[in-house]
Amino acid sequence: MKSLEVKSLSKVFGGLRAVQDVSFTVRKSTVHSIIGPNGAGKTTLINLITGMYTPTSGQVLFGSQDITALAPQKLPALGMARSFQNLQVCMNMSALDNVMVGAHLRQNSSLIAGLLSLPRLRRDDRACREEALKAMARVGVAAYADAQASQMSYGALKRLEIARALMTRPSLMLMDEPAAGLNPTETAEVGLLIRQLADDGLTVVLVEHDMPLVMSVSDTITVLDHGKKLADGTPAEVRADPQVIAAYLGAEVSVEAGTEEQLEVA
Repeated sequence: MKSLEVKSLSKVFGGLRAVQDVSFTVRKSTVHSIIGPNGAGKTTLINLITGMYTPTSGQVLFGSQDITALAPQKLPALGMARSFQNLQVCMNMSALDNVMVGAHLRQNSSLIAGLLSLPRLRRDDRACREEALKAMARVGVAAYADAQASQMSYGALKRLEIARALMTRPSLMLMDEPAAGLNPTETAEVGLLIRQLADDGLTVVLVEHDMPLVMSVSDTITVLDHGKKLADGTPAEVRADPQVIAAYLGAEVSVEAGTEEQLEVA
């Protein structure tokens, strides 16, 4: 069953065709990775899907709803969340409070209610804290519940952002390079988490440069090059595609013994 459908999406900045007629479908409860060399248009594509950019042409469907160019702040209420390549953490807040921020769309944010400290607001706050603690445990950072965000390692902060995104109760999460800057152990932990989230029913759209991670967690991979879709398929199909290998290695090569290892290192 479809979770997300991108139809002939294009974006032109002046004379630059950043994304050109890209189409693909993301199935529910799967990990769908978007890969490609630097400058391939991956982040631009994610920005188009999440409403941060308005497409020059094309359409984005989330479930049965057309969300093309819908304002980003409206997407969490529909069940779409996003984590960013660069940390978006408030370092002067506790780890728990950072995660609770993700639930703000479901909270009663009335100024009067806050000033009066109404019983319902207090109950909602307690429930939110309990849910945030569960989200932190789910991503493996429960030990930091009472810590300041500034006391956390970089790898833990990356997972903290995922916990915050989970607080919107999404059915689909877009992750922009969640393993960027992580060491091999931290990368493996993030990979296990992504796979577990999908196995639990969450749909994940992953943009990532770490090829071993992508190949190990993905159900489907879409490859971009110079803004165009180069290939689409399972990890095994993409790994063996001569055009994909050429795009990553920067030269025409044939599929020979050892090619898979070359692609994974690229």
